[in-house]
Amino acid sequence: MLNQQNLLNLNWIKTNGMLPVIVQNYFSQEVLMHAYMNKEALLETQKKSLVTFYSRTKNRLWTKGEKSGNYLKVIKIIVDCDYDALLLLVEPIGKTCHLGNTSCFSSKENDVNFLTKLEDIIENSKTTDIYNSYTNRLYKSGTSRIAQKVGEEAVETILAAMKKDKNELINESSDLIYHLIVLLHDQDLNFNMVLNNLKKRNKQK
Repeated sequence: MLNQQNLLNLNWIKTNGMLPVIVQNYFSQEVLMHAYMNKEALLETQKKSLVTFYSRTKNRLWTKGEKSGNYLKVIKIIVDCDYDALLLLVEPIGKTCHLGNTSCFSSKENDVNFLTKLEDIIENSKTTDIYNSYTNRLYKSGTSRIAQKVGEEAVETILAAMKKDKNELINESSDLIYHLIVLLHDQDLNFNMVLNNLKKRNKQK
């Protein structure tokens, strides 16, 4: 959250009492939306840990998701160098855009969150078997088989590296990462947890 010193340094005069706010998915790094906050909205956001804006059309505070249930849980608030804009890192609950998209800036060219999308597909395949997918069959085979596949793909990745075949190494690495993600989700974990653990290790050095 925003510390007291940064809160006091915010330049509300320059922005006529309304700070522009960019909301970004903490996990995928995808930009989700843009809106504005006044002092009251910022304090409410800090208090509830749910993103609350000042709606200029409604002329009142507006907690994102208050009607749809698609809330934005605040993980971190970052102030820009001029203290006149905010970046909110959040965990989105549901779709952010009122059109039913993940982001208000969604486009077919936006692949920044492909790993997150891939994890969603893999997670959904646990219970969905519309297309008799390989992922669903893998889940049904059980943890031992999934773990075995990770081991097999790891060996094949090593062999590709030893052969110095770059294309094969890319393909085998892709298989290895895919099966590792399936194994993580089989254990109710996700790849972001691994990334966060790596970040913690890096800070400790």
